[in-house]
Amino acid sequence: MSANGVTIRPTTDLFIATLWSAPKNEPILRSLLNGVMTNIGQPAIVKATVLNPFNIQEYAVDKRIILDVRVEDETGTFYNVEVQRQTDTDFLERMLFGWAETYGSQLLWGEGYDELCPVQSIIITEFSIFPMLKRLHAVFELRARENPEVLFSDHCQIHVLRLGDWLRTNAGLDSLCVGLQRWMQFWGLGFKLGEKEMSAILQDAPEVLQADAEYRRFCADPVMRERVRARERFLNDERLKLAGAKREGRAEKARETAGNLKRLGAPLAMIAEATGLSLSEIEQLN
Repeated sequence: MSANGVTIRPTTDLFIATLWSAPKNEPILRSLLNGVMTNIGQPAIVKATVLNPFNIQEYAVDKRIILDVRVEDETGTFYNVEVQRQTDTDFLERMLFGWAETYGSQLLWGEGYDELCPVQSIIITEFSIFPMLKRLHAVFELRARENPEVLFSDHCQIHVLRLGDWLRTNAGLDSLCVGLQRWMQFWGLGFKLGEKEMSAILQDAPEVLQADAEYRRFCADPVMRERVRARERFLNDERLKLAGAKREGRAEKARETAGNLKRLGAPLAMIAEATGLSLSEIEQLN
């Protein structure tokens, strides 16, 4: 669905944060968590409490924040849930840091390590990642290389739901339990198909069907559409600034390398080939 030239997908961060943070939508969030748990044979949870509820009315669009959702279940296990629509060079490190930050923040000074509870990160990726893996639900844990059945600790699980790979190949959906299949179909098809078509697909997953209804209400709200448009514009400006800074950094590095080579007496043609600078640029260097 489009809003003033901006496509609002079911994975749009403002919608996702709004959907999962609303107390009335706890069954919807729990449906996602239980889809992930069921798919790897782990027990379902009975309660999902959002620890960082998002209020779109108080949200300032010009903030560079990751709109993730942090959840605690009835056993004390924590979940970081987020959608990543674009990759970058430090994506994996950021995901690992997010897990570590949540894990480490549990303890106050003087508390024992036995107070720590498991943390699970659930990341939905719209880009292709780990294409060598067959399953769309990739699970990463701490296990012994010599014997993978030996688990170092059950306190770390990172789940990657490879939405982008499914959309790219249109394969692998049958490797997921029905609940996760419906979530993937909602995220990937909800903005393309009409309400009746999505209702037919999601009829056996009432919570996901409710998420689709919430999505269509969100898209129909002119205030929400404007907020999405403004955020997309802000994020695009930030990406352009970052790209410009990276280009300038590379150019400065090239000039520094060329200057050093020139002082060492290297031929200008060789310096140009090594750095990508033009001969006139190199001639002007001190």
